[in-house]
Amino acid sequence: MSSINESPVITRFAPSPTGALHLGNARTALFSHLWARKSGGKFILRIEDTDLTRSEDRFREQLMADMRWLGLDWDEGPDVGGGSGPYCQAQRGEFYRSLYQQLSAGDLAYPCYCTAEDLELSRKLQRMSGKPPRYAGTCRALTAAQRAEREARGLKPTLRFAVPSDQMIEFIDAVHGIQRFASNDIGDFIIRREDGTPAFFFCNAVDDSAMGVTQVLRGDDHLTNTPRQIMLLNALGMPIPAYGHVGLLTGEDGAPLSKRHGSTSVHEFRERGFLSIAVLNQLFRLGHASDVDGWLSAEEMPKHFRPQHLGRAPARFEVSQLMHWQKESLARLSSEDFRAWLGADDSLEFINLVRHNVVLPADAAPWRAVVQGDLAPLGAEERHVIEAAGTAFFAEAAEAYEQSKGDLKVLTQRVKERTGRKGPDLFMPLRVALTGQAHGPELAQLLKLMSPETVRQRLKFHAQNP
Repeated sequence: MSSINESPVITRFAPSPTGALHLGNARTALFSHLWARKSGGKFILRIEDTDLTRSEDRFREQLMADMRWLGLDWDEGPDVGGGSGPYCQAQRGEFYRSLYQQLSAGDLAYPCYCTAEDLELSRKLQRMSGKPPRYAGTCRALTAAQRAEREARGLKPTLRFAVPSDQMIEFIDAVHGIQRFASNDIGDFIIRREDGTPAFFFCNAVDDSAMGVTQVLRGDDHLTNTPRQIMLLNALGMPIPAYGHVGLLTGEDGAPLSKRHGSTSVHEFRERGFLSIAVLNQLFRLGHASDVDGWLSAEEMPKHFRPQHLGRAPARFEVSQLMHWQKESLARLSSEDFRAWLGADDSLEFINLVRHNVVLPADAAPWRAVVQGDLAPLGAEERHVIEAAGTAFFAEAAEAYEQSKGDLKVLTQRVKERTGRKGPDLFMPLRVALTGQAHGPELAQLLKLMSPETVRQRLKFHAQNP
């Protein structure tokens, strides 16, 4: 049995603007976007900004900018509108209030006056008696007089959903298959906080339904939220979408991906110079088995996205794999696009020479220094090469250079004749003296890009400094 819908699906991405777009959330957005595009459906962006103390406009704008950078365009959303708006939850208060009234009028929700201390004591007693901690229903049967007395004491109530007894909530998860939850194991849960703002369980569920979402895709840390949301939608008589919960992203150590693993946000990778298509190719393969192993363009991805092959196991994010996709992506750039990516006014000759030695824009800086700047201090391997060659070698090389007219073949032939060195013993000292590195782009082409004065200075320096 499967919950995979072959007809056009409506998916959504619903981030909270409380921080940068995390790689895990970006992967969920990508999968939801691909599913909609593959099926000919719609992709909706909704901003879940009900946490007024943490939500900020700058985070919302950055989230949207990062999604655009990834190419995850949306059919409905805060900036493009649509038939189910507004698409920011902070603007949907009237809609939520009407649903609260509906639930309260049907005795399907009730005010709860329990304080944080009351709730912690109740949980402690339940744990001591070997029971799983859940709300004990303390305020469910309060009379009108008891509620009035609590409000007279200044207690501000939350609103709790009255979970029905003796029900089995069943659904087919697109990733995990058949799921069953007993309502008796689920305590009455808060749907409106004491400050009047809606709780996640509530607004997330009713907005999915009201916006016509047919397929919700999210991390499997939300799997146990689903029976609560299904009960809510049933109580309100609202359509229930299909659900799918994918395994979470972890670091290379298997622990949940976090700042201690390094960069975790799309913006951080973007700032470092990773290409969006490289990030997409990496995310595409984390917790998803495609029918293609090689590099894919963004346009090709929907065709090769297979929702039935989404994984329930945690997916491991490895920077080495992202580096692989970065190299694959860079290899497909034209010289002009490569120069634009570097963000510097480099010549096309320089670009074509160093591009295979550059993975991130910062990698080009040492080669610019080779051509027209000051070399960095030598590493241990390079110092050994220079010391083994000796100052006399570089003195001969400096004189030979004057006869070479910048031609490496002529230069090496003259140095060979003067020193008797050949092979690596000839080429490696010249490379290290001129570039400061034992490996890199073709030396003959680098030499052509250097000024004669730069070459003279470097060879003479090593001729005078043992």
